[in-house]
Amino acid sequence: MRALAVGDRALLLEADSAQEVAALHAELLRRRAELGGVREIVPAARTVLLDGVVEPAALAARIAGWEVPPLARSEGPLISVAVRYDGPDLAEVARLWGVGPGEVPGIVGSVEFRVAFCGFAPGFGYLTGLPERLHLPRRATPRTAVPAGSLALAGAYTGVYPRSSPGGWQLIGTTGAVLWDPGREPAALFAPGVRVRFEEAGS
Repeated sequence: MRALAVGDRALLLEADSAQEVAALHAELLRRRAELGGVREIVPAARTVLLDGVVEPAALAARIAGWEVPPLARSEGPLISVAVRYDGPDLAEVARLWGVGPGEVPGIVGSVEFRVAFCGFAPGFGYLTGLPERLHLPRRATPRTAVPAGSLALAGAYTGVYPRSSPGGWQLIGTTGAVLWDPGREPAALFAPGVRVRFEEAGS
C-alpha cells in the first residue's frame, strides 16, 4: 500500500489489486474512529481516497502500520435483484461464453458479486466477482442510449445502469430495481462493500 497526500486535507491510498482495495476499504470503515474526523472514504479501482484529513502525513504513517486482513466473503450486506434476461446482447454474450442463451441466467445467478466502487453516474456501481474466463470486451460501437435498469457486462465488471445514458457495455437483461433515489438513505442501492446476487425474475 502506498499513500499520497492530495492537497492539505486528503490522502490517497494506492493498492495493487481490487481485492486489496476492498479489504482496505472495509478496514477503514471498521476503524473510522481512528481517522480523526475524516468526512469521506471513497474506494476506486486501485485506490481509496480519504477526504477531510487533518494531518495527512501523520495518518499515512499510522495506516502504514496496520495489518489489513483479507476481506471475508460473507462480509457486507447482501441484496438480491430480480432480472429479466431480455437484453439485446444476450445471444452474443452466450456465444462468447460458449453456452446457450438459456444458460446465461444460471451462470450470472451463481455468482455473488460485490460492489467495488461507484462512478460514471449517480447510483452506478462497479461489481466484481465474475470469473476471469467470463470477462467480456466492450461493444465495438457504443450505444447512444442504454435504457435505465439494464444489466450489463464489460471487462471484469458487472453493472446496472441507474438511468438512460450512453454506454458500450454488453446488455443481457433488465431490472425494475431503483438504483438511485435521493429520497432514500442511502440514496444508492449499490454502495461499496455491498454483496449482490442477480435472480432471474419469475424463477
